[in-house]
Amino acid sequence: MIEVTLLGTGSPIPDARRAGPSTLVRAGDQTFLIDCGRGVLQRAAAIGVGANQLSALLLTHLHSDHIADLGDVLITRWVSNFSPDMPPLPIIGPPGTAEVVENTLKAFRFDIGYRIAHHADLTAPPLVEVEEVTDGVVWGRDEVSIRVGPTDHRPVEPTIGFRIEHHGASVVLAGDTVPCAGLDQLAAGAGALVHTVIRQDLVDALPVQRIRDICDYHSTVEQAAETATRAGVGILILTHYVPTLQPGQEDQWRALAASHFDRQIELGDDLHRVEVHPGVCAKPAW
Repeated sequence: MIEVTLLGTGSPIPDARRAGPSTLVRAGDQTFLIDCGRGVLQRAAAIGVGANQLSALLLTHLHSDHIADLGDVLITRWVSNFSPDMPPLPIIGPPGTAEVVENTLKAFRFDIGYRIAHHADLTAPPLVEVEEVTDGVVWGRDEVSIRVGPTDHRPVEPTIGFRIEHHGASVVLAGDTVPCAGLDQLAAGAGALVHTVIRQDLVDALPVQRIRDICDYHSTVEQAAETATRAGVGILILTHYVPTLQPGQEDQWRALAASHFDRQIELGDDLHRVEVHPGVCAKPAW
């Protein structure tokens, strides 16, 4: 079984009820954080997960809302891990990730210096192990495998999605993308697809062109559902709602997805959890 928790279901616009885009996936004894939007560690703490418990950080792309709390993840993991031989944090993302991580640590260089000067057991900066990828298998440990495939969020490029598999269960995390062959191939036959979505009918009604521009490079609810249908996935999990999903609107969003996908549809607030079992045997965690 793989457990998916929507840590943050928000967007670049701050929302009192939603953290920034981030998803937690637990497979076997391993815990993966996919993207790290604002407030991610507070949400993770609500389900008993700390930064020092992460097996790896997976980044779909380098838009600010998806990496806003990268520095918090790096520093908090460092100061909250008391093992004398703490391994580096694996960070897997598209080209450009290494530069972003390097500059984030540089921005925190004063903080890092203060802590090393004050604590005898902190003798080096946070350890990271960055891998930049666009396609292929990137992880294979203790019966958990992770494969990467290209997505389409241009002009943001390259962007990637992740497929996590464990004992026959599989989850694909699409990130921001329009429908594309890369995502179709990555998601083919998966137990679940976690997909960011927008309501184009609501966005098109807004008077600001810059906001309406987001329709150019995000999937609508209907398009995400069509992708799930083409790929033959068991569960469609919606997240990163634009505009924000308001209380009482859940049935509207679900109906839009259901018009193109006739299997299990999950959406909800931050901390919504879904269990994904091998094959098509999948059910909500509650």
